[in-house]
Amino acid sequence: MTSPLSIESSTGYARARVGLIIPSSNRLSEPQFRRFLPADVAVHVTRLRMTGKHSKPLGPLLVDVAQAAGALGDAKCDVIVFHCTANSMEHGLEGERKILDAIVAASGAQALSTAQAVVEAFRASNIKKLVMISPYVQSHNDHEKDYLAALGFETVHDVALKLPPSDGYLAFPPAQWIEVARANARAEADGYFLSCTNTTQIDVICALETAFNKPVVNSNQATIWAALKRISGKLGVAPSIPGLGGLMLR
Repeated sequence: MTSPLSIESSTGYARARVGLIIPSSNRLSEPQFRRFLPADVAVHVTRLRMTGKHSKPLGPLLVDVAQAAGALGDAKCDVIVFHCTANSMEHGLEGERKILDAIVAASGAQALSTAQAVVEAFRASNIKKLVMISPYVQSHNDHEKDYLAALGFETVHDVALKLPPSDGYLAFPPAQWIEVARANARAEADGYFLSCTNTTQIDVICALETAFNKPVVNSNQATIWAALKRISGKLGVAPSIPGLGGLMLR
């Protein structure tokens, strides 16, 4: 009789598993998580139609989230992330809590949202005043600022690039994220927030931290860091992950 360990070993044994619930149009979270997470941390993904023309009120969204979380629970994920920056902040703190509770109830796994990961990253990096830069329309930035303000963070300046979703998000190259950040630098900011899970922003974190001598937080980077914190008991020694900036040392 074949043991569960030997079954998993035939395709690569995973010490831990991260589940992502992402918008159906997102094409960059999966490759970025697989690129930066340790090789023995598996990534499993379920897509939801929940952005743009598929946006829905919290009630129907919770039904879909529970179904997605249940499926990722079947894959034995240790932590399941509701992974969309704008959506995880849109419904405020109470709405986010309902989403996290739905994930736990449906899967039995630890629950995490992108919003929660970003907030934890800000606190670890001592960011209280920030510059926010996103590919979104202004209304998305506004509800993210409201969410963060409720937790005591001040957005001293924000940029909503109004890129066409989602092809425009993907086509905006790293060099242009650097240009935009440099053009919108603010001396009073403690750090910079590059908001969105479906962009190339993750590739400019180190360059911007060097240029500004201040911490830079991106949605995917923060979520990778926060997910690793939650599965650290299974990993033993904290993995060293280059390319994601100073946050990974905190």
